[in-house]
Amino acid sequence: MRCQVCAIDSLVILFPIRRGRKPDMSFRRGVVRQSKFRHVFAQAWKAEHCIDDVRVSRVTWDTSLCAVNPKFIAVIIEAGGGGAFLVVPLSKSGRIDQSCPTVCGHAAPVLDIQWSPHDDNIIASASEDFTVKVWQIPDGGLTSPMTEAIVTLEGHSKRVGILAWHPTAFNILLTAGCDNVICVWNVGTGELVYQLSDAHPDLIYSVSWNKDGSAVCTVCKDKALRVIDPRRGTVLKVKEKVHDGTRPMRAVFLSDGKILTTGFSRMSERQLALWDTKDLSEPMAVQEMDTSNGVLLPFYDPDTNMVYLCGKGDCTIRYFEVTDESPYVHFLSLYSSKEPQRGAGFLSKRGVDVNKCEIARFYKLHERKVEPISMTVPRKSDLFQGDLYPDTAGMEPALLADEWIAGQDAPPLLVSLSGGYSAPTSKHRDTLRSKPKLVSQDSGTGAASPSAGNAAATSSSAAKEIEEEVPQPRVATRETDGNTERPKREDDLLNELLAEMKALRAVVLAQSQRIELLERQLARIEDGDV
Repeated sequence: MRCQVCAIDSLVILFPIRRGRKPDMSFRRGVVRQSKFRHVFAQAWKAEHCIDDVRVSRVTWDTSLCAVNPKFIAVIIEAGGGGAFLVVPLSKSGRIDQSCPTVCGHAAPVLDIQWSPHDDNIIASASEDFTVKVWQIPDGGLTSPMTEAIVTLEGHSKRVGILAWHPTAFNILLTAGCDNVICVWNVGTGELVYQLSDAHPDLIYSVSWNKDGSAVCTVCKDKALRVIDPRRGTVLKVKEKVHDGTRPMRAVFLSDGKILTTGFSRMSERQLALWDTKDLSEPMAVQEMDTSNGVLLPFYDPDTNMVYLCGKGDCTIRYFEVTDESPYVHFLSLYSSKEPQRGAGFLSKRGVDVNKCEIARFYKLHERKVEPISMTVPRKSDLFQGDLYPDTAGMEPALLADEWIAGQDAPPLLVSLSGGYSAPTSKHRDTLRSKPKLVSQDSGTGAASPSAGNAAATSSSAAKEIEEEVPQPRVATRETDGNTERPKREDDLLNELLAEMKALRAVVLAQSQRIELLERQLARIEDGDV
């Protein structure tokens, strides 16, 4: 046996080594968790791509004040004598003129706005005037002030501060107000279909749907986390004192059924906690961050399983990855800037730039500016990175409102982002989904006008409509000299034809998934399972 000499400063240590064996150097190797999102970095866009002179609202309600989709960005702004929000195309940059038209139909300040996940032109707004209004924004943006909503929903007795569209059922909207009541609406008819008035004894802080829209999770001023079935009106799970602090909390459903909450400890430290809905007795993970007063707003990306935390008044955006391995919630990094944020908008995955490996994009609200911030994974290849972009939820709803009300559930219909997402045209969606047309409503009485577009949601009628109403591709011919250039009109027609074929492919894919779902339901009925 011989000895190896290890010198540390002036101290000499001798320890034996058996012949034929190498010294164990494992203590020098650190264990690094493998993740493709470990090096995600955030970068603010240049000043020329920001939107300036936006008078962001000073309302004290803890909301993001901003909603973004692949077409538009909407920001709640200051308005005298009522409530208003600004809507501009996503490509807009530069200064916003003071005469720029706004959506200004509320009689009191607007507290929350949310775009429909199934129609990029439909947005809902909640206000201190006790009402919820649904607006249809024309393509290209507003050309004049919009004061008349296509639907006005009246059912709350106090101000309304929370909106949540159903993730898979078309025209289903959940609202929550300071009257501690949750309402579920069929926006297509203006009908209040469910009302939960006894589930919460105090102010509701946040509401989030689960992946297929069969349940919601809520957090309340009584510090309790609840999992609720809105159709039956029953509380499925309750966890008292999710966070010990008295400041507002937030909760969001994850795609695997777990729930992530943000709140404050007894010592006013901001916390992040992960809960398993099968056992709410103890959290799976808890992380404490700092002692700031700003409420942490969680933004969840189900495709990457990442959570972004934006605190109102903070200068940072933290981001985490949620996995099935302990400690379950892994801190990745944070974006820091000099200016505090008044709010933030989170762009859906359909709008990110896949060519630059952009996996998320925020629109940070300053006092008078909107600044885009891209979250990017560094990659050397210019090819489409399929591991970063799994199929994501598309615009096609999996269910009609009546189907969900009747008790059906379905996961979102997924689309590929390879080559960039191209949404089917609205006329195709109208035809193939038989979606009800949004109708005006008398705001004085709250009675809804009959819907002109309601149709029976049966597979046979849907198939018949597909055959009869889907326009066939048009082929234009024109005699030209073989030695001359192809006329510009012929090029335009060819591009139109290719675009229409691409849209039809997306529609056929969505319908094939829908047909499979109906066939499974029919088989269950024939087997006597339903």
